[in-house]
Amino acid sequence: MMSIATAVYVDGYNLYYGRIRNTSFKWIDLLRLFEIVLRDQDPTSDLEHLHYFTAMALGRFSTHGGASVAAQESFLRAHEHLHPRRFLKTLGKHSMDRKGVLLPVFNPGTAYDRSRRTRVWRIEEKQTDVNIALAMYRDAASGRYAQMVICSNDSDVEPVLRAIRKDFPQVRLGVVTPRHPPASGGPTGRAVSSSLDNQADWTRAHLLDDELRRALLPPRVQTGRKPITKPAHW
Repeated sequence: MMSIATAVYVDGYNLYYGRIRNTSFKWIDLLRLFEIVLRDQDPTSDLEHLHYFTAMALGRFSTHGGASVAAQESFLRAHEHLHPRRFLKTLGKHSMDRKGVLLPVFNPGTAYDRSRRTRVWRIEEKQTDVNIALAMYRDAASGRYAQMVICSNDSDVEPVLRAIRKDFPQVRLGVVTPRHPPASGGPTGRAVSSSLDNQADWTRAHLLDDELRRALLPPRVQTGRKPITKPAHW
């Protein structure tokens, strides 16, 4: 039986805020997780590369300050050590308006009032959507993969899926939506993006706790030097 050469593209912030935040699954081996998911979908899938897109945390705006930055760095280093040939990362950046942005005040049960505004900090992750689109389209054009899978629930990814479907119809497209399963008791978040689902050959609507649990990294990742340890607040 021939294997299906597969690449997975993970929107790191979408995965974190959609499924990982406020759980015990932050210290996750992404390669292991998607091997589990792909084999459940099609046992012939062969995960050749996982491409991870994120921006580094800003300590002064993070709940745990500098520890949040160190945790993210440890997470990335663990993957680079365990999967040096299969784990790829692309870093975007954060944009911050230092003068603040005036936005309307939200009051439940009252109508939108543009005259009642307050100044807030606004921090935005930049470049991730473009980086994902470029990576996926270039990989599709290379002919290296028979299957390409995006982990995101962001409709901004839809244009590149639509372009790949049109220009490279031989490539199988999958979508893994980083959501809690309905029976888990956790918040499922917004519904599966229909624009992504419409472009996919298959869609996974959620990630199971059992799948995440089976894919956890060891508390200490041995490197031959100083081990990489699971962050204390994770």
